[in-house]
Amino acid sequence: MRVTVSQLSDAVEESQWADLVDHVATNSSELVILGEMPFTPWLAATDAVDAAAWIESVGQHSAWLERFPELGAATVASSRPVLREGIPHNEGFVWSGAFGYRASHLKYYLPDEPGFWEATWYRRAPKRSFQSVLLGEVSVGFMICTDMWFTEHARGYAAQEAELLLVPRATEARTEAKWLAGGRAAAVMAGAYCLSSNRRGLSTGVMFGGTGWIIGPDGNVLATTTDQNPFVTIDIDLAESRLAKKTYPRYIPE
Repeated sequence: MRVTVSQLSDAVEESQWADLVDHVATNSSELVILGEMPFTPWLAATDAVDAAAWIESVGQHSAWLERFPELGAATVASSRPVLREGIPHNEGFVWSGAFGYRASHLKYYLPDEPGFWEATWYRRAPKRSFQSVLLGEVSVGFMICTDMWFTEHARGYAAQEAELLLVPRATEARTEAKWLAGGRAAAVMAGAYCLSSNRRGLSTGVMFGGTGWIIGPDGNVLATTTDQNPFVTIDIDLAESRLAKKTYPRYIPE
């Protein structure tokens, strides 16, 4: 399977999108991961909640969804702001030209601190649900940003035979090494490939760090994005993820 991770600026620029479209076409990408709520500036940088700004962000993300066919046959995974029965949430989703939009996960673990006032801006999922979804015959599990640190869910995805962990995120440059270490641990615990994309650049006092990654089922870092290479595509062998479920430490019962 050919997978692509990315790092894009705080609100995706037209030139970046054009470059991504070209990269996906040139590399025949089958799955493209975008960062956390990527299509508008990072609202949670301030604790001054603006309901109109949230609604505008919902609309802009919906408008960008209409452009996903520009990515050809690739399936796209990301997260976006939504209103569910009037309540704001951060929703993980997958999209493809074959099946359209599929809501896949509501972010559950929400930070609330300078630069990341997420619990102030929107609500966690009404219940703690980490259920894998199928992309054709491929089982994937979402862990949106902070969700990744609650590693019992990575082990839960192993029990569900998930082959991919998808981690859209918005994380700071100063914490880059810590997040990469966490991604490696999550991959090991799930016995799955961990794929993550991030924002890059300054937003309302927060410097986002980029470094999208592709990590193998035993925690080996296979590829990362950089400022010089904001998109990275590689082939991964899903059979390795299936085999990993039978090896240490995944086979040990709880």
